[in-house]
Amino acid sequence: MRTEYDFSPLFRSTVGFDRMFDLLQHSTRGGVDDNYPPYDIERTGEDSYRVTLAVAGFKPDDLNVVAQQNMLVITGERRSRAEANGGEQQRQVLHRGIAGRSFERRFELADHVKVASADLADGLLTIELKREIPEAMRPRRIEVGSAGSNVLRGPQPQRQVEGQAQVA
Repeated sequence: MRTEYDFSPLFRSTVGFDRMFDLLQHSTRGGVDDNYPPYDIERTGEDSYRVTLAVAGFKPDDLNVVAQQNMLVITGERRSRAEANGGEQQRQVLHRGIAGRSFERRFELADHVKVASADLADGLLTIELKREIPEAMRPRRIEVGSAGSNVLRGPQPQRQVEGQAQVA
């Protein structure tokens, strides 16, 4: 059972958080969530993450990893074995337990999260992500002076007094 949340009171008192509220509303919607392929999301450091998808049977050419603005899209389309072998040998599968169907998996990325690398090994697609905050947005220390030290330094503004220029 899912509950629909009303975010309208938050819209009245916030500016610029539309994307976050859209994500929250989307995550609370009732719907069939396809769990194929299975995946893990790990935090590997203060500003680094790893997404690992189990893609047994897929080759690097069958996978497509696309990083868009705030979105990571991973698609897999496995060619049939007959195509891969040039149509030479026809196989008769008696039981299919290994899923090899096409998929598309989407991950919402936070601002400034970039894909660092993607590797396929032992049936696992590993995607390394790194948050790179621009220098202008990083916290910086502001020196705090005392009240008596607010003396102007450098060129002093001039005032006009009855046709004469005086230094303030």
